[in-house]
Amino acid sequence: MVHHGRGKAAVVPAALAIFALLALLAGCPPQADDEGEVVAPDSLAPEPQALTGDPVKIGALFAVTGEASSLGEPEADTAKMLEKNFNETGGIAGRPVRILIRDTKGIEADALNAAKELVEKENVVALVGPSRSGTTMAVVDYVESAGVPLLSCAAARAITEPVKKFVFQVPPGDADAVVRIYEYMNANNISKIAILTSSSGYGAEGLKQLTEQAGDAGIDIVAKESFNEADTDMTAQLTRIKATDAQAVVCWGVGKAPGLIARNMAQLAMKIPLFQSSGVANQRFIEAAGEAADGVIMPAAKLIVLDQLPEGEPQMAALKEYHDMFVAEYNREPDHYGGHAWDALQIIKAAIERAGADADRAAIRDEIENTSGLVGIGGIFTYSPEDHYGLSPDSFAMVTIEGGKWKLIHGNE
Repeated sequence: MVHHGRGKAAVVPAALAIFALLALLAGCPPQADDEGEVVAPDSLAPEPQALTGDPVKIGALFAVTGEASSLGEPEADTAKMLEKNFNETGGIAGRPVRILIRDTKGIEADALNAAKELVEKENVVALVGPSRSGTTMAVVDYVESAGVPLLSCAAARAITEPVKKFVFQVPPGDADAVVRIYEYMNANNISKIAILTSSSGYGAEGLKQLTEQAGDAGIDIVAKESFNEADTDMTAQLTRIKATDAQAVVCWGVGKAPGLIARNMAQLAMKIPLFQSSGVANQRFIEAAGEAADGVIMPAAKLIVLDQLPEGEPQMAALKEYHDMFVAEYNREPDHYGGHAWDALQIIKAAIERAGADADRAAIRDEIENTSGLVGIGGIFTYSPEDHYGLSPDSFAMVTIEGGKWKLIHGNE
């Protein structure tokens, strides 16, 4: 007769002894849990469960080429990196992930056509981007009618004000950037300014915010000039500004033109401070402006001065995670534009995981709106039915440039 209980008692200690011997030979001593049972060390733990089901498809509308490629290229690189990372770490709700990137070239019609293709042919569950305010506004009506969640990587307040059901933002916005600039000016006795804004949608929003907030901030705008992002000389506008009693110039634009404005100011021996929008807080601005970049002041996402942030910075862990992953993947420093893509994709991932693996677009939208306290690169996100922007002015740091390097401005020094 076979005594089953006795056989089991004999086998278990032998199995544990063999396991312990193998673990020691591997240089990984076994551990005991609270009840004295031997458990496998991490190196001998089972492999992560294989991804199953159809891929979760997310569309991305980035200006990878064109005048705004300084925005779209790092966004696309970040999306590719995160697709790889998600699929190596459990996917989204256990399903594989595909991030389908389309190059809008920064052109409104291209953005709209790409959005339609991704929604109607690829059946994506959500969209990230576009990179620019103008291209975002070109797709807003379509995504609202199609019922597809969109997390824009552009900063114009008009994108989410008034609130649109399916449209959200991830970058710290123009209105908050102007708040920070005017706070700095107030602390440094600057009250008369000239503004030089791009003719693009981004520039138009900057002009709107600079103008609307000036009165309450005690700022007098003594000159208003504009430029096209493809312009190659700004001396005419700057000569007119130089003839005024402006104590500072504020430029609002992206691409190469803001760097050209810094150079033209130096050529005209203009000694007053130059403020730029957060749209040029990246290494390409320093390259475009050359030595004239030194002394320029702007609001920026905190990533750009990561190594200068004080202890206790609540975004530090998220900033370091993104920074270190990007450097390991591409062997170069990331910037906040890539951070917009990171934030948008992390928000979508978290929303789908709360809603469930098979959630439809409407359910995903609802969970995006329920995002609360999500720590990202652009700030700490809390959306609500009344607020699809989700950030505050303290998402921005004020920075300047010294010797071609970014420097954190502490307070409003």
